[in-house]
Amino acid sequence: MNKIYKGRKIVRGIVKAQAIVCPDSFSFLGDVDLATGEIITPSNPNKGQRLKGKILVFKESKGSSGGCVVLKTLVQKKAAPAALVTVKAPDYNLTEGTILLKIPFVADFHSKILKELKTGQYLTVDADKGIIKNTQKG
Repeated sequence: MNKIYKGRKIVRGIVKAQAIVCPDSFSFLGDVDLATGEIITPSNPNKGQRLKGKILVFKESKGSSGGCVVLKTLVQKKAAPAALVTVKAPDYNLTEGTILLKIPFVADFHSKILKELKTGQYLTVDADKGIIKNTQKG
């Protein structure tokens, strides 16, 4: 069943990819290895997963204003996520980074998506419409 979740468009674009779902807040400065794009935080259930080409779904961004610099580095190393989805409203620094780097970004979803969506599940992010939905592989 293709369930559709409605949020708010932040940065336009359409992406189909596997999800990495982090139930808590996430920081690009501290939770990710800059060289590999691997999640390194021991408390994160996705520790060891690589962000490259994935849709990163998380509660909210946390931490430093340096997150957009880390995101830029990940793009340069071809290790960046394909799209971002946050439950809460986006912070300005992360928004700025996704605009400059043209990474599709949607936000302002009901927190139930963190329980309903699963890591490894294929999603379509249609940031032009502000929606995400379950999809078939590829």
